[in-house]
Amino acid sequence: MIVITGATGTVGRPLVQTLIDAGHAVTAVARTVPTGVAADLARPETLRPALDGADAIFLLIAGDLLVDAGEPDALLETITAAGVRRVVLLSSQAARTRPSAPSHSRLRAYEDALRRTAAEWTVLRPGGFASNTFAWVPSVRAARAVAAPFADVALPVVDPADITAVAAAVLTGDGHAGRAYELTGPAAISPREQTAALAAALGEPVAFTELTRADARAAMLAFMPGPVVEGTLDILGRPAPDEQRVSPDVERVLGRPPRSYAEWAAAAIDAFR
Repeated sequence: MIVITGATGTVGRPLVQTLIDAGHAVTAVARTVPTGVAADLARPETLRPALDGADAIFLLIAGDLLVDAGEPDALLETITAAGVRRVVLLSSQAARTRPSAPSHSRLRAYEDALRRTAAEWTVLRPGGFASNTFAWVPSVRAARAVAAPFADVALPVVDPADITAVAAAVLTGDGHAGRAYELTGPAAISPREQTAALAAALGEPVAFTELTRADARAAMLAFMPGPVVEGTLDILGRPAPDEQRVSPDVERVLGRPPRSYAEWAAAAIDAFR
């Protein structure tokens, strides 16, 4: 049996369905979940009922766990004490490139705690998600317009479907223990270029306006903790060379290239109409 935490999210929800479709027994876990187990990873004891009979777990660290909630060692001790053999942690590329940044140091702490366990561990480190541009849906629908910071700074954003596919492969296949995979798309693409890809998928022009960092920060604070906002803006505006590099790891795990932003946009375009 495989436990999926964050089971209502961008990666967790399709991962649950992918594993079920492949014939695996799955327990879905989230703080609030219609079917499955409700648990708060900041309180590891609430996770114990989901771990009974589990062989593997997909561990997603999000929300206040990224800032100051929860203890990595306590959570992982609860998981391994229940006899879970395989742990796959969804981390972030910045946990390697910016391990001391307040926005990502907690993810690095979870990585380090995982390495101290006896589990067969694997770390997944995606870069930016292509689906982050769902934030543009209201303005594209209403005015065929996008406003974003750092117009011409390009990053190799990854399709969340590729993250899901890699997670499924690592949870159910062999040869991944002790590895950290960085997950990116096939090419770096800027916000201005992403807007052009959306316009092409829509078959209509979409205007682009560059936001200041201050304006972008104000908008992001509505749904992200302050330290995570600052760290995200640093990556978007001043990426390190490694953060602009295309990783071979999606193709290494899946045996095919990662999907481009244009492919993601074409598949998701109904949300923008």
